[in-house]
Amino acid sequence: VQLQASGGGLVQAGGSLRLSCAASGNTFSRYSMGWYRQAPGNQREWVAAISTGGSTNYADSVKGRFTISRDNAKNTVYLQMNSLKPEDTAVYYCKAIIATMRGEYDYWGQGTQVTVSS
Repeated sequence: VQLQASGGGLVQAGGSLRLSCAASGNTFSRYSMGWYRQAPGNQREWVAAISTGGSTNYADSVKGRFTISRDNAKNTVYLQMNSLKPEDTAVYYCKAIIATMRGEYDYWGQGTQVTVSS
């Protein structure tokens, strides 16, 4: 599967952005999806995840501010980010994970820059 992330940009603290990650192919509904981010000088960190059944989980740092969702008809996963803080500045990546009989496979998108000014 190929993933294309979009929706990043420059926003003031307290503002909102919605990231999108579009997947190729016709098996999107079989993938668990996640968002990760990487700030300069930091390791990539997990932000949020949504299962094939729609269950969601969030990192403590974004809980209550970010919402992950998916639209299987559009092969797209979203990350609605509200009440943004300067510390949310990072490149955001989407990830697709599928479990098969042969093992678990994951795929990454190319990343989209989010910059939050104070």
